[in-house]
Amino acid sequence: MSLLCVIPARGGSKRIPRKNIREFGGKPMIAWSIEAANASECFDHIIVSTDDIEIADVARQWAAEVPFMRPAELADDFASTNQVVAHCVQWYQDRGHELTAVCCLYATAPFVEPADIKQGLVLLDQAPIDRFVFTATDYPSPIQRALRLDLDSGMAHMWHPEQFSKRSQDLEDAYHDSGQFYWGRPQAWLQSENLFEGSKPLLLPRWRVHDIDTADDWKHAELMRQALAQEAR
Repeated sequence: MSLLCVIPARGGSKRIPRKNIREFGGKPMIAWSIEAANASECFDHIIVSTDDIEIADVARQWAAEVPFMRPAELADDFASTNQVVAHCVQWYQDRGHELTAVCCLYATAPFVEPADIKQGLVLLDQAPIDRFVFTATDYPSPIQRALRLDLDSGMAHMWHPEQFSKRSQDLEDAYHDSGQFYWGRPQAWLQSENLFEGSKPLLLPRWRVHDIDTADDWKHAELMRQALAQEAR
């Protein structure tokens, strides 16, 4: 029985071109995830699912496996994480591998901690067999007071105006996916479409959560990496 780590890393990133292997903190972005996976000592196989030869070469240089190239139909803008991981699970099962659990670890998660990956596996044993463990953090402001802008007038409107007069401390905390990793059983990956409903979150501090999709996101993450490097000296 094996524990598998799948790192999805397609080559067609548009908002930040080549972001999966762009240099971040002195190494390719994907290297941070590969190193964390190795340091966790959880996995029998750490694989990168990619459609891109250059990404595959970089992944191998940093001690990940690339046992196949991702099919083109799973490498466009519409392929979901579930579909990509399910493909990997099916590929291994078709070759006689018995998988105990599978962790999807994002390639752009440079603040992921090996200890969190380990803890996620511990929590998976407490979760229903058909559900997942994922990393999450809290919103910095009450979502009950979220605003929307009218595109025609430019005026602001509350999504829930009835919450205006309530004190912040009386509003319920809300959480969101931190976009680092997801643990699940093989059959859950093959059969489930919703990673979150009924699943168990591993809560992370807000400062360690960085969704890197835009140039501003990248700059923010770089500044945090620099600050952490200075603190470690």
